[in-house]
Amino acid sequence: MRSLDAETATSNLDGSDGSQEAIGEIIRRRKSLTEAQVEQVLMYQRKHGVRFGEAAIALKLATHDDVMQALSVQFDYPHSSFQEEPCPPELVTAARPFSDQAEIFRDLRSQLLMGVLGPDQPRRALAVISPNVGDGKSYVAANLAVSLSQLGANTLIVDADLRSPRLHALFGVPSSAGLSGMLSGRGNNEVFSVAGLPSLFVLPAGATPPNPLELIERPAFGLLVHELLTRFDHVVVDTPAAALGSDARVIANKCGATLVLARRGATRTKALRSLLQALHKGPSELAGITVNNY
Repeated sequence: MRSLDAETATSNLDGSDGSQEAIGEIIRRRKSLTEAQVEQVLMYQRKHGVRFGEAAIALKLATHDDVMQALSVQFDYPHSSFQEEPCPPELVTAARPFSDQAEIFRDLRSQLLMGVLGPDQPRRALAVISPNVGDGKSYVAANLAVSLSQLGANTLIVDADLRSPRLHALFGVPSSAGLSGMLSGRGNNEVFSVAGLPSLFVLPAGATPPNPLELIERPAFGLLVHELLTRFDHVVVDTPAAALGSDARVIANKCGATLVLARRGATRTKALRSLLQALHKGPSELAGITVNNY
């Protein structure tokens, strides 16, 4: 079995050695284990020569996910599984930070940080775009933003889908104010923090306007992107489907970098090729193409 925690002796349970808070103590607190249950775990631990987390799992007093989440607390890795309000399962990088799906987003994060978002590159926001509705742009943009914030970098995710915004629901922030109000001169700082993810912030779309493309095309959007890049380490921007109009391409050009998303079994080659050709005519740097399998 994979090594699950750091303590090897009873004396470590309360972290009295001055090191990081012990995994056993974190699990005890999070699972509200009684003294009798803790003693049961410790007895099993001594008898079988395993770690506290492994013993708790064997006795069905904790799950593997509980132990992995406790590790994230010990090593200061932000997550949301223990928040009072459950994290939406779609936010896999926050709800299940050690899952295979979350690992895919960490890999994508690494590739971007070695590419268009690298320290040797010009400062750019990253637009996530795709040909059609339902390709998973909000899912990818949200999880990528969470993943970037888990490195400790102040990260802002912007909902620039002024047609069918979703990020306010995903992150549980107000939807009455946001980007549309700022672009129309009716709002100021509409950025919200996210509980449990101290380095992540959300700029929701705000009220759905009758003229979304016109708002995005105004110089104010480009100026806002530049301002946000001075305030945050990373800016990730969700967009409407390219099939709904030119919003996504305009947004991409003003952000400076673009991640193109395709959905396995759904995206047509012709639609993807057409989108890439349109992007090639603009100044935005293509960060790459990724395929959403979920």
